[in-house]
Amino acid sequence: MTPKAFIKLFAPPVLVQGYRLLRGRQANSVYGLSGDYGSWNEAVRASTGYDSPVILEKTKTALLQVKNGQAAYERDSVVYAEIQYSWPLLAGLLWVAAQSCGRLNVLDFGGSLGSTYFQNRAFLRRLTAVRWNIIEQPRHIETGRGWFEDEALKFYLCIEDCVAETQPNVVLLNGVLQYLERPYDILCGLLELPCDHVIIDRTPFWDGPTDRLCVQHVPPSIYPASYPSWILSMRQLRSHLHDGWEVVAEFDSLDKLEGPVDVAYRGMILTKRNCCSHFLRERNNQ
Repeated sequence: MTPKAFIKLFAPPVLVQGYRLLRGRQANSVYGLSGDYGSWNEAVRASTGYDSPVILEKTKTALLQVKNGQAAYERDSVVYAEIQYSWPLLAGLLWVAAQSCGRLNVLDFGGSLGSTYFQNRAFLRRLTAVRWNIIEQPRHIETGRGWFEDEALKFYLCIEDCVAETQPNVVLLNGVLQYLERPYDILCGLLELPCDHVIIDRTPFWDGPTDRLCVQHVPPSIYPASYPSWILSMRQLRSHLHDGWEVVAEFDSLDKLEGPVDVAYRGMILTKRNCCSHFLRERNNQ
């Protein structure tokens, strides 16, 4: 009998379970969120960055499988046999469409090659009209226009180009705020658009008073990469919502990552206060 087997034989089960849990955390600690960087440039120097052709090519290959019916769902360049829905996000999109006679016009900021669009297209097809506009990096736009763009799915280099052609009725920030150098500048700019609704999802938050800047390390089984990522303070985000906006709902997101502080991936549905007041009156009258 080996020493390991001998100890296992006599150790209480709770200690064995605790040891296994600790080993699992140690094995996974190299991946996820780590660090407390003083500046964005410092975090950039400690990571490989987002703009990698490897990430883009793997995402394109995965989403082409989804588009062509060879896979059900793609998330972070990984394909799945079954769609993992964010039901609160989908409910928010359909709620927006219900207020616009079944029409949905999404400004998907940082929407990759259409991951969220393809995730929810079975439900979106039942709407009166759908237009899904993605704002992304130049390489993504080139790939998106060449491989994925159609009558419903459009790609733009900037917000200004998008709103010059169409008027979205909802802004989507799905797993993107944490990867922006100045997330609140982008958020506040989007809140100034002539659009009544904003949906945030897949965003890491903690209970601290300030945002924390980390580096996210991706497991090589997905793709070899690391990039800066904020763990946002919920208090800080709320402080950037001016009086014209209201939080209609908050919800848990699908993502789970270990971090240097207690991290919870969350989402929320925001609406302009006049729209929210109308919604609350209707709900109270039911």
